[in-house]
Amino acid sequence: MNNNNQNKAGSKIKKILGLFVISLSGLMIATSANAARQDQPNVLFIAIDDLRPELGAYGASHIKTPNIDALAQEGLMFKRAYAQVPTCGASRASMMTGMLPSQKRFITYTTRADVDVPNARTLPQVFKEAGYTTVSIGKVFHILEDSQDRSWSKAAWRPEVDHFKSFDPATSNKSSGSKHGRVYEAPGVSDDSYADGQIAQKAIDELSLLKEKAEPFFLAVGFYRPHMPFYAPKKYWDLYDRDTIELADNQFRPEGAPASLKGSNEYKQYSHGTYKIGTPDWQRMMRHGYYASVSYVDKLVGDVLTELDRHGLSDNTIIVLWGDHGFHLGEHSFWGKHNTLDKSLRVPLIIRVPGGVKGEKTTALVESVDIYPTLADLAGLSTPSTVQGESFKKLFSNPQLKFRDFTYSRFRNADTVISKTHTYTFYKYKDGEEMLYDLERDSEENINVAQDPAYADTLKAMKTMLKKRLKAAVNVEQ
Repeated sequence: MNNNNQNKAGSKIKKILGLFVISLSGLMIATSANAARQDQPNVLFIAIDDLRPELGAYGASHIKTPNIDALAQEGLMFKRAYAQVPTCGASRASMMTGMLPSQKRFITYTTRADVDVPNARTLPQVFKEAGYTTVSIGKVFHILEDSQDRSWSKAAWRPEVDHFKSFDPATSNKSSGSKHGRVYEAPGVSDDSYADGQIAQKAIDELSLLKEKAEPFFLAVGFYRPHMPFYAPKKYWDLYDRDTIELADNQFRPEGAPASLKGSNEYKQYSHGTYKIGTPDWQRMMRHGYYASVSYVDKLVGDVLTELDRHGLSDNTIIVLWGDHGFHLGEHSFWGKHNTLDKSLRVPLIIRVPGGVKGEKTTALVESVDIYPTLADLAGLSTPSTVQGESFKKLFSNPQLKFRDFTYSRFRNADTVISKTHTYTFYKYKDGEEMLYDLERDSEENINVAQDPAYADTLKAMKTMLKKRLKAAVNVEQ
């Protein structure tokens, strides 16, 4: 063989060896990446609409929530978690972007994150970009299409049956003469007759598919109840004796509260049948409906968690149960959310982390915007510069640690900060109207002490906190 042929042969061998090495290297990198992804924790994020922290795990023995209570025994329960905005769309957009609300963003129940902050990366988006399969089932964002393409690996899903679906002819809006129909019904139907039951079943089906995938998953499941109307299968109403249901013992406006303090009128969009609004019988019916709806959703949460465990996925899955805001049940004669009192802002938050504390409670102050960076931190992912929340990962090692000095929330023209001992609200467009409550002496917020000279120093300190947070809310790239 002449030198030219030898050189050509040698060149071919080198090329083949080079391609082999490149292919092998690529295979090793891909295998390594797959292994890394498989080691990362899954996330099951459960959002529940209008759920206030009145659950068995939170000390409410009259509420039957065995499945949520069991989850609390497996994780960490936050006793002082607060929503940023006490209305659905704005609260969810804030939590899903980790960004604080302001006078220009996250304002109403129809808020969309992709409209208010189009350049912000969402919580599921960060997981999707890290190789996770991300799935949305039910009410996660308030608007189904909000941030859909960038957040989810496939189209977000909701059942064709909406949450106003009823089975009692007396419930329909036509027969009741109201916008949304009757506010309650208790038909003898199966769990999957309503939207929430179908959401739970879809989540169960999805878990079977996710188990077969090599990559980790971020599965978000959102339930409608206990949001009005209070429609739930009869068996959940039967869990409660209406005659023994206790009513709020502070059915009056807080002493000294400004005129700006108002409540939600959402309940007036429904028919109340033969009940007269405001009477004790009506109040017991409303509380009965809320409790039945909570127990219904608790059962569905249990169904999903049982399936997660059946597939052997529980040991490597972070489970989050979160309420998007609170709900008044007659306290201060309010029914619903839409103000900055405790019953509107404080939410249930339970998180179970594999290897973390079990059956523990924390009184650390946390906000909904803190959930985003915390989950990213637990999964070893970085957070975008737009995220204004803080990771509370350290609390899973020591729940007694201090986290925040105060939290921030707002609704319409009201801005609020909450410390360990006080809550302060300033109404921007109402001649400086304000509220200050001493939570140590008045946990139910019955007496506004903003004008009490004895609280002058406290008032000044809370105002300083609020100014600091207001500045932070607008000091971020969008």
